[in-house]
Amino acid sequence: MTQRVALATVMDRLSIDAVITDYAAAVADGAWDDLAALFTPDGRADFRGAGGPEAAAPEAVRWLAESLRPFPARQHLIVNRRLELQDLGGYPGDLAQVRADYLSPAGGETEDGGGVPALVTGGRHVFELRRTEPGWRLLGVTALRTWRYVPGAAGAG
Repeated sequence: MTQRVALATVMDRLSIDAVITDYAAAVADGAWDDLAALFTPDGRADFRGAGGPEAAAPEAVRWLAESLRPFPARQHLIVNRRLELQDLGGYPGDLAQVRADYLSPAGGETEDGGGVPALVTGGRHVFELRRTEPGWRLLGVTALRTWRYVPGAAGAG
């Protein structure tokens, strides 16, 4: 690997990491237009593992916005990122995959002062990315919820 290829690989990794961070921040902030803009035009999301649809990105983002509406205060933390770049014989290709765990606490008060129950979920995301003219974008996202905690629910500790 030449020094130029090594530098390009580092730049790709940083750019891909920025897309994943932007995804997490958009979900946490409820910035749904920003979230939709992270996808390629043919991008899809599979939220069946978290109780949602498998659909084109705009439809999946609408579902996410609607399902999180009762929780005005939330965080979406994406950690333990494992990134694999497509390898074209020692040169980086235009595809990548990131597998990462997530922790997503949600709750808070509504604008009228009413309370909502807290909810915490955790699981894994699988992100498929493609290099595009404006930069790396999400080709696909799969969310696999592995656990859920609702304080006060039966079996919640």
